[in-house]
Amino acid sequence: MNWQETLDLLEKGMVRSASKIDGKWVANTEVKSAILAAFKAGELHQFPNGFVDKHNLPAREFTPADKVRLVPGGSSVRRGAFVAQGVIIMPPAYINVGAYVDSGTMVDSHALVGSCAQIGKNVHLSAGVQIGGVLEPVGQTPVVIEDNAFIGAGAVIVEGVQVSEGAVIAPGVVLSRSIPVYDCVKERVLEIGEPIPPYAVVVTGSRPVSKNLGWAQTQGLTLRCAMIIKYKDAKTSAALELESCLR
Repeated sequence: MNWQETLDLLEKGMVRSASKIDGKWVANTEVKSAILAAFKAGELHQFPNGFVDKHNLPAREFTPADKVRLVPGGSSVRRGAFVAQGVIIMPPAYINVGAYVDSGTMVDSHALVGSCAQIGKNVHLSAGVQIGGVLEPVGQTPVVIEDNAFIGAGAVIVEGVQVSEGAVIAPGVVLSRSIPVYDCVKERVLEIGEPIPPYAVVVTGSRPVSKNLGWAQTQGLTLRCAMIIKYKDAKTSAALELESCLR
C-alpha cells in the first residue's frame, strides 16, 4: 500500500496501526511506515482557516451521516484517523493521524489522542487526558485503551502503555514504562510493558527513593508510582456509569 491508500483505509477503519493478535497488541509496521512516508511526501500548505500544515494531512470534516458529534469550539481530527459512529468530541480536543477511536467513546475537552493510539468502545477520556502517540519507532506498539475503560481527568498515558478492558485510571495518574505499578490487591509489581489488568482501579502513589540516592533518602523524598487499590465492583461500576442520552 502507498501512503494515500493507507490514509484512506485508516479513516475507514479497514486497517489499523496496531491490532490484537492472539491476545497481544502488535504494531502494524507497514501502516506506520506509510504514515511516515506521508509526512515525508507532504509539503507545507496554508489552509483557508490560516493554519499551516502538510498539504496531505488536513483536518477531517464530518457530516451528520457519519454519526460523529464534533462539538464546535476548536477540536480537530487529522487525516488518517478513524472515528467510529457514536463518538463524541468535546472542544478543544485533538485526534492525530493513525489513531483509532471506537464507537460510544467520549473524548472530553483538552484531551489528546496521539498518533496511532488505539481507543476501544465506550471509553471515557475525561477532560485534560493525554494519550501519547507512538509513531516512531515503527515496531513499537502505541498506547492502547481497551473497551469500557475510564480514564480520569488529567491522566497521562504514554510510551506504549496498555490499559485493559474495564480498567479505571483515577484523575492525575501518570502511566509510562518508567513508572512502576504496584498491585496492592495481588501483592506484586507489574513487569515493564505489562498491561494494566482488566477492571483494575489505579490511583497515583509514591514510593521511597532507593538507597543509592542517600541524600534524597535522608530528605524523605519520594518518587511517583501507580497503585492498583482494588478491582472494579458493582459500586465502582455504578459510580462510573455512562449516560446513554449523551451519546
